[in-house]
Amino acid sequence: MPLRFTLRQLEYFVAVGEAGSIAKAAEQVNVSPPSISASIAQLEAEFGVQLFVRKHSHALALTAGGRLFLKEAARLLNDADALHDIAGDIAEKVRGPLAVGCLLTFAQIVLPALRKKFEDAYPDVRVRQFERNQGQLFEMLQRGEIDAALTYDLELSQDMTFEPLMQLPAYVMLPAAHRLAGRAGITPEELVDEPMVLLDLPYSREYFLSAFQGLRPRIAERTGDIAVMRSMVANGFGYGIAN
Repeated sequence: MPLRFTLRQLEYFVAVGEAGSIAKAAEQVNVSPPSISASIAQLEAEFGVQLFVRKHSHALALTAGGRLFLKEAARLLNDADALHDIAGDIAEKVRGPLAVGCLLTFAQIVLPALRKKFEDAYPDVRVRQFERNQGQLFEMLQRGEIDAALTYDLELSQDMTFEPLMQLPAYVMLPAAHRLAGRAGITPEELVDEPMVLLDLPYSREYFLSAFQGLRPRIAERTGDIAVMRSMVANGFGYGIAN
């Protein structure tokens, strides 16, 4: 009997089953919510079973049959990945899925070019990328949702291995007309009374504040978006610190 479903449909189903919502699953697998909804509907039609029931808001809950189906679907996907590994060993090629997370403060600078070079060198690897803050990257690593993260060595736990690729010293961003602009170096004492636009992200905020070595900077504004911080600095709201 020919199969009328795909591994991709199973992947989307497992993502929804584990995430509890189509929106969260769509974010994890980088696919639009309508595509995931259509895949689940096709699976339910093919097998003649209801896999989910809708709860409050947009959350979904697995039916009893859906829970059994999820277990077998996950096993089948693991077996499929194992076939990729075996084929890669036989062909001596790097292939298969690779999920990479990147700290959102420098993802736009590093990730696209790095991914392009990697995929050009290893075209059989299917890369998925995620831009997150430091805390979210750690959670994704611990849950096995990503294989590697490009980030700083801040607050690493003992179950993580860090491989340094480069050193990125901190620098101060200033409005062009600021009295300290153009200086080769600036001390924390010179900045402490100036208004600061803090990049307020988990782990990052503590790192940037530690540069003041016990002094208390005058935080005038906070933002979780580095592009917004740059714009606020350029418009005179204060200075910013980044890497």
